[in-house]
Amino acid sequence: MNDTLLLLGFATTPLELISFVLALTTVALNIRQNHWAWLFAIISSAAYGFVFFESRLYGDMALQLLFISVSFWGWYQWLHPASGGKTLPVTRLDGRGWMACAAGWLVGFLLIAWLLTTTDTDVPHADGFLTAGSLVGQFLLSRKKLENWIAWIIVDVLYVWLYVHKGLTLTAVLYAFFVVMAIIGLLAWRKSAPAAPSAMVLK
Repeated sequence: MNDTLLLLGFATTPLELISFVLALTTVALNIRQNHWAWLFAIISSAAYGFVFFESRLYGDMALQLLFISVSFWGWYQWLHPASGGKTLPVTRLDGRGWMACAAGWLVGFLLIAWLLTTTDTDVPHADGFLTAGSLVGQFLLSRKKLENWIAWIIVDVLYVWLYVHKGLTLTAVLYAFFVVMAIIGLLAWRKSAPAAPSAMVLK
């Protein structure tokens, strides 16, 4: 699964290609607010965990393990909302929610980057910043917060650079697609989100 192959001029591996297709499917289903996105997220995260391990992106590898756990939780959240409805509605962050997310991203970055400096990775700070941001984005997605797409736009733009740097060209292309899809997701979810923000309620 790690043999190099050429696809449309890009050097990749069968495992990276499979992960690419699964991840694209995940985001497409998320845009449509389809709960089966979480199943594809679990499978694609497991596959990408191996891809990132081979590339010494240990923060991203650990992130995939966290994504798997959060995906089970997010799947449950979408199907069993605290409001008692059939599905979790799209809502917006209030001021406290924005501050909590910013603080969580900063603390996560400092902690993860520090941990990664003890490994043989050559990009501990970039990996730490993007890993922390991805956790924030995934949490917001689990709660169906509109702003999850803003987090993903920021993270995905920077991931394109990181994966080009690490030689994961196909994955860099994937994240360029993710940027476009995140913009589409933001516009699509904005139509169903209420104008007034709401506090995050954990369940």
